[in-house]
Amino acid sequence: MKKIVVLGGGGFIGGHLAKRLKNEGNFVRICDIKEHEYFSHDEICNEFIVGDLTNPVTVSRVIDENIDEVYQLAADMGGAGYIFTGENDANVMHNSALINLNVAKEAITKKVKKVFYSSSACMYPEYNQLDPLNPNCEESSAYPANPDSEYGWEKLFSERLFLAFNRNYNLDVRIARFHNIFGPQGTWKGGKEKAPAAMCRKVAEAVPGTSIEVWGDGMQTRSFLYVDECIEAVLRLMESDFLGPVNIGSEEMVTINQLAQMAIDISGKNISIKNIEGQEFFDKYGFKCPTGVRGRNSDNRLYKEKIGWAVSEPLLEGMKKTYVWIDQKVHQDAAPVNG
Repeated sequence: MKKIVVLGGGGFIGGHLAKRLKNEGNFVRICDIKEHEYFSHDEICNEFIVGDLTNPVTVSRVIDENIDEVYQLAADMGGAGYIFTGENDANVMHNSALINLNVAKEAITKKVKKVFYSSSACMYPEYNQLDPLNPNCEESSAYPANPDSEYGWEKLFSERLFLAFNRNYNLDVRIARFHNIFGPQGTWKGGKEKAPAAMCRKVAEAVPGTSIEVWGDGMQTRSFLYVDECIEAVLRLMESDFLGPVNIGSEEMVTINQLAQMAIDISGKNISIKNIEGQEFFDKYGFKCPTGVRGRNSDNRLYKEKIGWAVSEPLLEGMKKTYVWIDQKVHQDAAPVNG
């Protein structure tokens, strides 16, 4: 049995990761600024500490002696409506960087055996992602650096931080760049939800014969990885001797309109897609349409070479499971409260 700390375990990926680790018989301690909204503590951990990881005192309390593994997923983040408007840039950079500075230092002080850091595909250069049909997200393409958001710049900085601690202090690290992880038990409303959850929610809420709104022209491309596949990839990376950074994502690239249509087809509803951008979008929301780069897709060649594993589940299967869960949540919210 390992003694494991999952930072950010109150979040979507962290909660699923912690649950898997606990089910495998490990002692799991979670720290997050909030409790998990959809998992009970008993499901995902042995100990849950609610605390602010930007505070070094909290990090010192959470990471004690004799920790085998720390999984660092805590970050100030969200979907396109949170990351790309520019309104949250200072918080995104300050909060996430502070967390990683605290964790790296404490891991050395407490002699943690191994640390996993979750980076993001948002750190790839914008100039490699202008063609929606031919994005370049090979790991070696990260430099010259030019991420399209402050979130991406912070992720790139923190990658270098953990690699520097590896070189100078022998911190055993593993770094993965996540590409749009999705699934049930995650944020599905409120502005921080990712595209698959947003599309499922919009379709679940829509009345047949109407349309759902898709930001931008809908031709921007992405790939999306179901959360169970992500967790499997993370654990296999941790068991390997490869530090990374390495992509963890799917190579099944779709347009955002195709993703929306997939949710519509799963629902069986007669719904159309309305793309909104430019002045129409600004007049409605008061800020520029936050669509991000034109194209992004995971390049999994390095992961296959170093780890010897590949994604197995098609996007459609994950979307079906996600839609069922979000549809239930939508109808629970809409149900009248008796009394």
